[in-house]
Amino acid sequence: MGRYFLGVDVGNTKSHAMICDDQGRLLALAHGSQGNHEVVGREGLTATLHAIVDDALRQAGLHAFDIAGAGYGIAGFDWECDRPLHDEVIGEVGPPCPYLLVNDAVLGLVAGTTEGWGVVVSAGTSCNARGRDRQGREGRVTGNGAWFGEYGGGIELVYKGLEMVSRAWSLRGPQTTLTEKYVACTGAADVTDMLEGLARGRYHLRATDAPLVFQAADEGDAVARQAIVWLAQELTSLAVGIARQLHFEGTTFELVLAGSLYRGTPLIHEVILSEVRQVAPLAELRYLDAPPVVGGVFLGMECAGVAFAAIRQHIIEQARQRLYVGS
Repeated sequence: MGRYFLGVDVGNTKSHAMICDDQGRLLALAHGSQGNHEVVGREGLTATLHAIVDDALRQAGLHAFDIAGAGYGIAGFDWECDRPLHDEVIGEVGPPCPYLLVNDAVLGLVAGTTEGWGVVVSAGTSCNARGRDRQGREGRVTGNGAWFGEYGGGIELVYKGLEMVSRAWSLRGPQTTLTEKYVACTGAADVTDMLEGLARGRYHLRATDAPLVFQAADEGDAVARQAIVWLAQELTSLAVGIARQLHFEGTTFELVLAGSLYRGTPLIHEVILSEVRQVAPLAELRYLDAPPVVGGVFLGMECAGVAFAAIRQHIIEQARQRLYVGS
């Protein structure tokens, strides 16, 4: 009889739970809604976790006590003071087995690196970065974005572009085609109306408007390109900080780029590679090619003492098929 492992990825917009056995067979993949306790509260986290874990067990035809190990990556688990709440919720609705609890960014690291250690820098709506060395010691940033000077997501790029538009409007900086693109995006009458409307809450810009900056750069706008280079340098600073924390400067390690923003332009990758290697010349960049929930399964195997290197790629391919192609 095989052993079974649960991986859970609870995010700010969606959540997943996956079950695999020790032969690498994917037995279940459940989908759920957001579960960050900072957004939906303890009750919302409990409901989401309960729903996806129960659904995964049902799909796999298993009982909770059949699970040998679990890995939970949960958005909102940012500091040690958050641990009691999450441990309580897991204790209420999770299988009674050994488990590892991490911030959801760590799942991308575990899923995206060959042996489950290295550095991950995620860039989606906002940004985050985490690291692990061979001994499991973690490196991190706060994950709280602009409040602590951590920039690198779609919303930061949009705001950087807006800064450039404002500078052009007030003649503090060069003109840019971002002005016309932002005005059209908001539906404003002109740039003055847009800036006034943004200041007074009549208009809004969102992280999903980041492609405006990529488009302008592709069309040759130097100001937009400058904003993208700035973003890449800020993401680099996150990676470099963690590399220093874990003493990776002279080590060959994998730096995983996770998140939708990297698809916007290869310029981000080029800048990160060039600047990271000034500090850590042996860093190897790669894009995350696996659903993060896979990292939760690997953590479940890890805490149960099961090696997953030989079945890693097989699990990733099955998860990609189920999530990105369809079941």
